[in-house]
Amino acid sequence: MNMPLKHSYWGQTVDYRDLLEQIRQIGPILEANADADEAAGELTPESFEALRPLRMSHLFAAESLGGAQLPPTQGMELIEAVTWYSGAAGWVSMVHAGIGAMSAAFLPDSAVSRLFAPGTENRFSGQGAPLGMLKKVEGGWRLNGRWSYGSGYSHATYSHSAAFIDDGTGKPARDENGNPIIMCTHAPIEEHTPLGNWDVLGLRGTGSIDYAAEDVFIAEDMVFPIQTAEPQRQKELFSLGVIGLASIGHTGWAMGAGRRMLDEIAAFARQKTGRAGALGESEKFWHDYGSAEARFRAARAFVMEVWGDIERTVESGQPVSTRQITMLHLAKAEIHEAAERAANFAYRAAGGASLRAGVMQRFFRDIMVAVNHITVSPGIVASGGRDLGGIWSDRRWQFYDLIEKK
Repeated sequence: MNMPLKHSYWGQTVDYRDLLEQIRQIGPILEANADADEAAGELTPESFEALRPLRMSHLFAAESLGGAQLPPTQGMELIEAVTWYSGAAGWVSMVHAGIGAMSAAFLPDSAVSRLFAPGTENRFSGQGAPLGMLKKVEGGWRLNGRWSYGSGYSHATYSHSAAFIDDGTGKPARDENGNPIIMCTHAPIEEHTPLGNWDVLGLRGTGSIDYAAEDVFIAEDMVFPIQTAEPQRQKELFSLGVIGLASIGHTGWAMGAGRRMLDEIAAFARQKTGRAGALGESEKFWHDYGSAEARFRAARAFVMEVWGDIERTVESGQPVSTRQITMLHLAKAEIHEAAERAANFAYRAAGGASLRAGVMQRFFRDIMVAVNHITVSPGIVASGGRDLGGIWSDRRWQFYDLIEKK
């Protein structure tokens, strides 16, 4: 197969179609292990070892760092493909890909040269909410805190944890505008304490546990300001910021999970006996299925339209605009809404078949957890609506907020 023509901005050595083929080959392993992953509360060794050669943490990093330097749409399709087989495997993959991109984007050269050195295979896990405190010490910082939702923690090599800076009185230091300064910290994962606490409805196999840091040393160059970080390399793409980069993975995950639910209910209805056979003869079922397909495909097309526009901007040498970030948030929210509608439709239509353990039940639970993530909260959509409606069109995005320019 010939390598497709790529704009010179993107990596030239990795053909994402080869990665898609690898996913098709390992997919049956991921699917077969999904119940065991849930029982373990994290990806089992067999699931993780199947995923490991994909090097998801390096998808968006520069080729000069050993990364694939893929366009966002191709990364989304890879996460979509993994998720189709296993929601948990897809979630861990998107976390490693997203935080890997952030680390490659915003840390200084000295840190990146260690984390992405030839022969290394680092993966990152953690939480971007500032639930810790940094105290300045010689050569760096001391970190204390406790975080939640450390997805893929047991398979990561470095943490990614947000923290305030101690102003010397135990309170958060503030910038010239009076805002708390929040840093994203990185340290070897084994220097933290895993705390468990992952007994949940869905995404059970992601190992999204709580974890703590007690006087963990953070090197001076292993932090960046999480809300205001300036990209240190690939500046056009990484102008997306932390949340824009995270949106790539969340969007791809919803694409894969929603697609699997629709595929499962269609396969169920094609059976010839029992409830499935009756469903296959129902005019109303096929009408509702057609509507669910149309809405889901429309949402996915919206995603690809928005991210295609972003890629063209990046290729032209320009940073991503505020309006483009608004659109990626709306597209992300819409694909999650479409996945939730597909999940509810399939769950209700399948009756007892979706009630019991199996693919539909598992993906239903996974999707219900995913749509509660802060990244698709109603407030983000409302801010996007205000931008498009001309009320907040003079603002800019900072983390999850559309704030006034200063």
